[in-house]
Amino acid sequence: MPGAVFDEMGLSDHEVRNAYATLRDWLSETPPEVLSLRREEAETFFRRIGITFAVYGEGGDPERIIPFDIIPRILEAAEWRQISAGLVQRVKALNAFIADIYGPQEIMRAGIMPSDHVLLNETYRHVMQGVQVPAGVYTHISGIDMVRVGPEEFYVLEDNVRTPSGVSYMLENREITMRLFPDLLSRYNVAPVDHYCDDLLKTLSSVAPRNCENEPTVALLTPGIYNSAYYEHSFLADQMGIELVEGPDLYVKDDIVYMRTTQGPKRVDVIYRRVDDEYLDPLAFRPDTVLGVAGLMNAYRAGNVNLANAVGAGIADDKSTYTYVPQMIEFYLGETPILKNVPTYRCGDRDDLLYVLERIDQLVVKEVHGSGGYGMLVGPKATRAEREAFAARVKAAPEKYIAQPTLALSTCPTFVDQGIAPRHVDLRPFVLAGEEIRVVPGGLTRVALREGSLVVNSSQGGGTKDTWVLKD
Repeated sequence: MPGAVFDEMGLSDHEVRNAYATLRDWLSETPPEVLSLRREEAETFFRRIGITFAVYGEGGDPERIIPFDIIPRILEAAEWRQISAGLVQRVKALNAFIADIYGPQEIMRAGIMPSDHVLLNETYRHVMQGVQVPAGVYTHISGIDMVRVGPEEFYVLEDNVRTPSGVSYMLENREITMRLFPDLLSRYNVAPVDHYCDDLLKTLSSVAPRNCENEPTVALLTPGIYNSAYYEHSFLADQMGIELVEGPDLYVKDDIVYMRTTQGPKRVDVIYRRVDDEYLDPLAFRPDTVLGVAGLMNAYRAGNVNLANAVGAGIADDKSTYTYVPQMIEFYLGETPILKNVPTYRCGDRDDLLYVLERIDQLVVKEVHGSGGYGMLVGPKATRAEREAFAARVKAAPEKYIAQPTLALSTCPTFVDQGIAPRHVDLRPFVLAGEEIRVVPGGLTRVALREGSLVVNSSQGGGTKDTWVLKD
């Protein structure tokens, strides 16, 4: 894996890649004060429509605007074809894996994955054993985090198939770009993303239960206004034209889910749930939850309602499960992986643990179930005391950690206070799987706004960019 940083815009100090040539010309003819004004207008727009996220555990107002960088990231059509093919392949394999572990468990019988890794994993839901889900789809909405390290080198960093978030920012980023920079957008032939919500509704409707009567009724289940992604929940429900509901809005009778409405009870066929497994049903999981619906799992197991994503899908985005995905692709699909995994060390393995502890100053160490940039150590950026403290945590529970080399994430031109400068980026494309698989052209580009930083998470000071996929 190369160590030099790949600049997605420039071939050298004087040359740029074809996709960025028009952007370079536009930037050269646009005064910095105009760019500053447009950035202020973008922030005003986001504040006015209420695009915020919550940072828990901090004092003051936890609601923040995610910084939006006004300079788009550009991917050529050929690059996107490679990415898209790899995403479809990967999601197919992840879905086959989930179906297998809650069914015949062939991957464990074949000795490819240890039984303990699956059956003793805290994300494995024994209540899903033998459940038949509509169309055999478990991963209806996937967000696959990727990084780029070279002209044709894309790596998958992690898979998100529980309740992946961020698609609303992808859509709003395009909206604000169209408002602020119609002249720049008109110079490119950019694939649209505004059909995502239509595609999402088609996907959810296509996996309705077999006994669904007439047009399926789809609802989005949210934990409520205090959830960090509540804006996205309300945005998606509004765009799809479906009801946004909380646990008390639903009830189960005779293993059928109903929604309370002003016209009386209405049957619900598909629930796009943004509530974690353990809070879905107090009768099946945590008895103290007030976010879920009593009896929901009975209705689900009876085949009278479908949940997207499936209960128990979280085992497929466990960071230690990630290490087996290339083998899953070969085992279930009989294919060679199109997208590479980042080399990863499982600290639960004794040899890997020793390797990680000896080189913790060179590696990124992550909690298996961590997210949002928390529960991780960037070894080269950490102090000696921080590395020692984190090493002690790893030694105490090695099975809860994995480690990866520090990647030389690619950079894109970014408008910062000092002007236009390269900043590291990643990419979260979104994949929809129902009767067919759809990949949204682009996805959410996250950017590390601090110079030299490799952490792109919004909770850690990162921002977002509009992502342009060019048509042929």
